[in-house]
Amino acid sequence: MKSESRRRFLSASAGVTAGLFGWAPRFRIPVASAGSTLPAPPGFPPAISLYQQAYQNWSGQIFVDGVWTCAPTDAADVVTVANWAYQNGYRLRAKGMAHNWSPLLLPNRADVSKTLLVDTTAHLTHVRVDTAGAGKTVTVGAGTTMDRLLEQLEARGLGFAAIPSAGDLTVGGVLAVGAHGASVRGRGESPVAGQSHGSLSNAILSLTAVVWDDAQKLYVLRTFRRDHPDIRAFLVHLGRTFVTDVTLQVASNARVRCESWYDIPIGTVFAPPASAGPHSLAGLVEQSGRVEVIWFPFTATPWIKVWSLAPDKPSMSREVRSPYNYPFANALDERASNFLEAINAGNAALTPLLMNLFMVLAATGLAFTGARDVWGWSKDVMLYVKPTTLRVGAAGYAVVTSRNNTQRVVWELYEEYRRRIAAYQAKGQFPMAGPLEVRVTGLDHVSEVQMPGAQPPLLSSSRPRPDHPEWDTCIWFDMQSLPAMPHADAFYAEMERWIWANYSGNYATVRPNWPKGWGFTPASGWADRTALTRFIPDSFRAGQSQGDDWDTAVAILDAYDPNRIFANAFLDTLLP
Repeated sequence: MKSESRRRFLSASAGVTAGLFGWAPRFRIPVASAGSTLPAPPGFPPAISLYQQAYQNWSGQIFVDGVWTCAPTDAADVVTVANWAYQNGYRLRAKGMAHNWSPLLLPNRADVSKTLLVDTTAHLTHVRVDTAGAGKTVTVGAGTTMDRLLEQLEARGLGFAAIPSAGDLTVGGVLAVGAHGASVRGRGESPVAGQSHGSLSNAILSLTAVVWDDAQKLYVLRTFRRDHPDIRAFLVHLGRTFVTDVTLQVASNARVRCESWYDIPIGTVFAPPASAGPHSLAGLVEQSGRVEVIWFPFTATPWIKVWSLAPDKPSMSREVRSPYNYPFANALDERASNFLEAINAGNAALTPLLMNLFMVLAATGLAFTGARDVWGWSKDVMLYVKPTTLRVGAAGYAVVTSRNNTQRVVWELYEEYRRRIAAYQAKGQFPMAGPLEVRVTGLDHVSEVQMPGAQPPLLSSSRPRPDHPEWDTCIWFDMQSLPAMPHADAFYAEMERWIWANYSGNYATVRPNWPKGWGFTPASGWADRTALTRFIPDSFRAGQSQGDDWDTAVAILDAYDPNRIFANAFLDTLLP
């Protein structure tokens, strides 16, 4: 029998049932409507739009039938709602585009009777670019999408070193989890003023948040500069506060070339360190600094994207003037849809054929759309994931190590991943019906921040380890599969325990990739209490000074929200 989660996956993501590739809320019921199924929040401020709506995250693995949602018109309205919530025993969750996997916003099937979502995308969307000073900046509302922010920056000749691959993310959401792109400095590349190669959170110069004022016994707006010691907890806050807007440093925009390769054997890309050549991941990173590998299990070659700085258009490149240049990756053809339907019906043995079909579609799509070698402004070659892209579940981790250990890190993971895939296949099981994705970034070095006395992001997965200054690189793994794929959670749990054990000691350290899956048990993600209460907190304590670690972040967040109105049941365990 098909599970409800699988039916939701197919209708919302694959399109084989309902013909849809993206999910949108099915209803919006105003507070005064007779159709409301929830008791109205008592005494809610009448000037602020309030309605009941369903919530679903990107992968469809978190679903809430109906939750009260409001749309404040400005930051002052957010303060009004926060004080109402405090006085009425409610909790507030800042909602952007819901492009996430983890339960940081809402746990699955959560009791939302005393929860209010705050939609930042309706009005908290201002963008103000400042090029008057020596350092170029942009002040942006938390509900602004990355698409809009990047368009505004490009129009002023500005951009970032790297960005997440999806543009339908809000700035607030990106910064809350320390989201990243794929960037370290390549061979011969000099530092650029205003540019950071870590997470986008490292670009923050100041932010405004809704915080508790103990003297007034009210929530108020307060702006923190990057040199304020308490901003350390707000730079990556996991939804444990409410940031209304931020000021980011930006750099001069760059022309970038993106070459896609699909004919290099996976054994070459993830070769053992001793035999790694120029087409290994480490070799590609050394040359260009900006690489992503997408490998579908059971296939011989991955899809590799290599971005390189190119002020002038290379003769073989096709110029692009807008993003999302891989249409074949953002829609399913009939063959793929048929495979997905069959796998959903219980024929998991078709998974190797589906993985090979996906790689064939990528290779032929790149060739026939002229997308194998494109050149343009940074956002136009770095953004490629659209809302219509196939929705998958994902487990994600960040390994911090030295750059000369990059190949060792990915080779070890590839060998373990492949070994476990084969062991499951021998039992007739195929838990991984999706790609393994790898990106490489720098770390969140405060030296890249254009403000003296800049503070580090305590909860960033790409934060440096002071006890290992030679660790200068973060390698991000995403292991993906179809939502509710049989045995996927068990596979993730096994791999996670191996990852925690393997990347340790004087070689490397591992932390969660916050918006993805982690804390796996054989039955579920985000459910392993040992990981949630020991492994993860300890990974943010290790190598850090006392008073500058995980516990410091928890204490700061609690001090500015002692009533825990910016929390949920899951965060009560993770960040108690």
